[in-house]
Amino acid sequence: MNSNVGLLILRVSTGLIMLFSHGWGKLINFSTIAPGFADPIGVGPNISLALTVFAEVFCSVAVIIGLKTRWAIVPLVITMIVAIGIVHGSDPWAKKELGMMFMVSFLTLFFTGAGKYSVDGIMGKS
Repeated sequence: MNSNVGLLILRVSTGLIMLFSHGWGKLINFSTIAPGFADPIGVGPNISLALTVFAEVFCSVAVIIGLKTRWAIVPLVITMIVAIGIVHGSDPWAKKELGMMFMVSFLTLFFTGAGKYSVDGIMGKS
């Protein structure tokens, strides 16, 4: 039981922090942010922002409730890799540290699954 409670806490806290500290502002200010948004993978700033919003908002919600958790984590990990390695690639460690913490948390959930207290757990897929 303790590991399932731990997974619940990790999943909900990490997902909520990503959603509200990073994704929500991008979603509600999309048209304002898009023209100047970084284009680290060369698909254009609008698509780069859309992919980031998809991961940080919609995938975070899936992680919070534990729905298709492993699939939802893949875009989040990719987003963190791009943020750490490309967007903040030449920045000091302090700028990369938060992205690393998110990535480690998401990778932990990827390998453990969502746990018993999740939609995946209820459906017997965790």
